[in-house]
Amino acid sequence: MNTIDWKNLPFGYFKTDYNVRCYYKNGQWGPLEVSESEMITMHMAATCLHYGQEAFEGMKAFTGADGKVRIFRMVENAKRMQRSAHGVMMAEVPIPLFEEAVLKAVKLNLKYVPPYGEGASLYIRPLLIGTGGEVGVKPAKEYMFMVFVGPVGPYFKEGFNPVKMQIVRDYDRAAPLGTGTIKVGGNYAASLLAGERAHHDGFSSCLFLDAREKKYIDEAGPANFFGIKGETYITPDSTSILPSITNKSLCELAVEMGMKVERRHIPVEELSEFDEAGACGTAAVISPICQIHDRDTNKIYQYCKDGKAGPVCTKLYERLKGIQQGLLPDTHGWNTMVE
Repeated sequence: MNTIDWKNLPFGYFKTDYNVRCYYKNGQWGPLEVSESEMITMHMAATCLHYGQEAFEGMKAFTGADGKVRIFRMVENAKRMQRSAHGVMMAEVPIPLFEEAVLKAVKLNLKYVPPYGEGASLYIRPLLIGTGGEVGVKPAKEYMFMVFVGPVGPYFKEGFNPVKMQIVRDYDRAAPLGTGTIKVGGNYAASLLAGERAHHDGFSSCLFLDAREKKYIDEAGPANFFGIKGETYITPDSTSILPSITNKSLCELAVEMGMKVERRHIPVEELSEFDEAGACGTAAVISPICQIHDRDTNKIYQYCKDGKAGPVCTKLYERLKGIQQGLLPDTHGWNTMVE
């Protein structure tokens, strides 16, 4: 393996040695298989290609200060993939099989887990797709579950430094009663046009509003939104938002810090009342927001006036990272140790 520049890794695909696969046929899951191939062969009428029967997860493994490798909240990812599978009528991956596959993929590629202190992590991508051939809108009878991994740097190139975001109204990420609450590829495809335009305009990401009324903050393309008002952590309540495991963790940490947590509608106008704002997710962890620009009204909501993340975002980030890296006690049992 060539020497990896851990400190300058982008967030992107990185070829590692092995991936793990499992096939669902005749109503049951088969044994795990190890592959060195980056390719998948499937039927040309596979339902993942035609009808969107596809779901995925994003997870991370970290090398702690003690040199041990930890996977963060694996069971929560397994449960969310089951909800996604149910949402688009795919065979659900049993939680023990999910855990076995993830652990196997990480262990087989341990040399790619970035060392402690390099600002990088091992990204884990479980993928579930319909491989059975069908012509006609119906669920497949065969599925493939696979896990591949690769070392990554921060999702936003700014890292934990504040980012700018753009409010959009002329695109929706997901319908109110559609697939927004599950992690399927179509939600991300629907966010691409608005996201690329935001990048072209100089923003790290776009911020979607609710699809029904265009009055309330929904979420960023790749992350959940939260705002800090005094001693309160506020995050949107919506029927089209993916329940972020990172956001769920931050809510618990905020309560432990003595804060109040509110999950409710956030009117766009309320952005002017927040002391801090941020985006959170597995890929981004926390990205503090320094500015939100409404591209329709040209109104600008400004945070982080000194160019640095606010004190609450910083404390939450340090607590979460501390647990992930073994610097703080894992009182919740969130980490799975890789022996």
